[in-house]
Amino acid sequence: MKLGLRLTALLVVLVTLVTFMVARSQVRTEKEGMRDDLQRRAEVLAESLQEIIEPMLEKNETNQLRRVVERFANREHLDGVGVYNPLGQLVVESSSLGANFQAPQMSIAKARMQDRGFGELRTLGGTSTHIYYQPLHHTIDANGKPVQHATDVIGVLTIYHDAGYIEAQSTQVWRETLWHVVIQVLLIVMITVALLRWAIFLPLTRTEQWIRELRSGRAAPRTPLPTEELFQPLSREVAKLAQSLAEARASAEEEARLRETGESMWTAERLRISMQTKLRGRPLFVVSNREPYEHVRRGKAIETMVPASGLVTALEPILRACGGTWIANASGDADRDVVDKHDRVRVPPEQPEYTLRRIWIGEEVYDGYYLGFANEGLWPLCHIAHTRPIFRMSDWEAYSEVNSQFCDAVLEEMEGAVEPIVLIQDYHFALLPRLIKQKRPDARVAIFWHIPWPNPEAFRICPWQKELLDGLLGADLVSFHIQAHCNNFLETIDRALESRIDWDRFSVSRGDQTTLVRPHPISVAWPERHSGAPARVTPEERTTILQGLGVEASFLGFGVDRLDYTKGIMERFRGIESFLQKNPSLREQFTFLQIGAPSRTRIPRYQEFLNEVDREAERINAAYQTKRWRPIVFLKKHHSHKEIEPLYRAADLCMVTSLHDGMNLVAKEFIASREDEDGVLILSQFAGASRELRDALVVNPYDIEQLANAIKFALSMPPEERQARMQRMRRNVREHNVYRWAAELISELCDIRLEQPDAVMER
Repeated sequence: MKLGLRLTALLVVLVTLVTFMVARSQVRTEKEGMRDDLQRRAEVLAESLQEIIEPMLEKNETNQLRRVVERFANREHLDGVGVYNPLGQLVVESSSLGANFQAPQMSIAKARMQDRGFGELRTLGGTSTHIYYQPLHHTIDANGKPVQHATDVIGVLTIYHDAGYIEAQSTQVWRETLWHVVIQVLLIVMITVALLRWAIFLPLTRTEQWIRELRSGRAAPRTPLPTEELFQPLSREVAKLAQSLAEARASAEEEARLRETGESMWTAERLRISMQTKLRGRPLFVVSNREPYEHVRRGKAIETMVPASGLVTALEPILRACGGTWIANASGDADRDVVDKHDRVRVPPEQPEYTLRRIWIGEEVYDGYYLGFANEGLWPLCHIAHTRPIFRMSDWEAYSEVNSQFCDAVLEEMEGAVEPIVLIQDYHFALLPRLIKQKRPDARVAIFWHIPWPNPEAFRICPWQKELLDGLLGADLVSFHIQAHCNNFLETIDRALESRIDWDRFSVSRGDQTTLVRPHPISVAWPERHSGAPARVTPEERTTILQGLGVEASFLGFGVDRLDYTKGIMERFRGIESFLQKNPSLREQFTFLQIGAPSRTRIPRYQEFLNEVDREAERINAAYQTKRWRPIVFLKKHHSHKEIEPLYRAADLCMVTSLHDGMNLVAKEFIASREDEDGVLILSQFAGASRELRDALVVNPYDIEQLANAIKFALSMPPEERQARMQRMRRNVREHNVYRWAAELISELCDIRLEQPDAVMER
């Protein structure tokens, strides 16, 4: 009730103030309007009288002047009329004017000197009076001829209007306003009391009951949370709190179960506690080209988006757990609108846990650095697949410039930090480790190369291979997904640079810098099992998904990739075509859903590839589709993880057919999502994930017949075998999740003994 009284009192005060301000503005406007109207009437009357009075005054016809003055003095609100000579002496005045209605000599002199009419408000005889002064001139010259432009003032005409009605009208407005305030206050009190009970106190009571039921241990409280728009932010936060409690309970239950079985699983909380010990207060900095959150415009609003990126999928949970600073290129069209003066913004937006520092790269430089050198040069060079790498001097210069720009930003963020930890991500920043170590030898720097490393013969194609290798060897730790890529990297170093390689320790010594080379297979965050949540997609949900795709089918295959020529999408489609040719009885039973996120479309090869995939899907569909079914549903747009999750769970099989890949996290995301322990993974032998997921159907994506046979085998596999395979793969992904990857990578970096720990930092 105290809140209600305070709110009511506040509303009453605010309404009174607003009403007072509006009334005052209205009174002022009305006063000005009535004064302007009075001024105009006085001007019109003065001009009319001027033509009559000037000849009479000039001829000194006083009696006639008096009759004219008396005749005009009877008009509405007109107190009277007077005529003065040039000396300010009264010539004639209407009988209605008394001794108190004498025009001020200064005003008469002003009208005579300025030779123009004007009006003013005066208090005469205790009343407000408007006086208008009109100069009078000669109308004929000495010869009796009319004067065209007379300049000699022979007198002043004064017109007196009663202005008291203006104040009376203002008083009436104030009186009406007072009654309005009284009525409004009474209505506000009644409405506020009713509104508070209905719109605030009742929803708060429901929220209190919901929290009480949740605290009692009930998984799904019977009392619904408020759905009113006013309480939606509170409901969202309370729901997130409930989710956090459920996750904490599930994590505690899982930890207890694992302790019983002697197992140990890495979680976000375990990583956070472990890193507190390892980092010992040293700050963590992550550097990548792709930012974890983009701010984009949707009309007048700004929305937050998570870009499609396996790197973001892997790293974001780590920053959430450990905190720190993520330094990345700004890519959203509204990114500048949300950062502070240091180009920083706290993320995630719903619950900030770390800092995002944005870098602004000019469009021309970005094209050379990212589209040119990184993705037309290094990407095809490292994947050894289908597209000839292109190297241009201008792209190399842009790549070097951006690496220097990121170095400046990293050094700025590390200012004042002691022994900072820096994790650099991917092939966009091969020069950055050396640049950072030259300025901050006390920093511990690691770079994780997310794509394959080719054999030495292939890497020799790059004209700047020595500069790239020297830049990478500035890091204390260079990490790849698998051991084969580590071997290729060391062999490339051995052939290209003067260095000492220790094959037993897998390290490279060059000058006073020693660099460890290690495999750290990246993974995904293991999803928390929420109590009460369904473990599998229901038949109704599966039917809804298929209906949304516009098909009727018994089996659903699924693939989700960036539209990249290394992902084997064309080979995948041809394998599906071969499967349909060899198994006509399944033609209207099996549909494959391919989600393709457009990527790097400003590079001609990527645009060509998108068109090729589109044509291939249309060709196969044209050959086999019926009225209610088609073999391939191809969706060319980015989907959020929330949209993809039910598709993972509804699919009978998932195809990952990369022609060459570092790891490919789609395979692990699919496995992590299958809480029903069902479904089959068809996995390329050229993806790094195939080294870990031995129970997938491992295929050569270039062998179209093998792909077709794998689809048939997956659809006909006995449920017991599907479950056994999925259980083993899920155990592998659960135990080797992204938190374990981060813990091992950061722990190994922290344990490295720096060659010059006491080096003076260059500023």
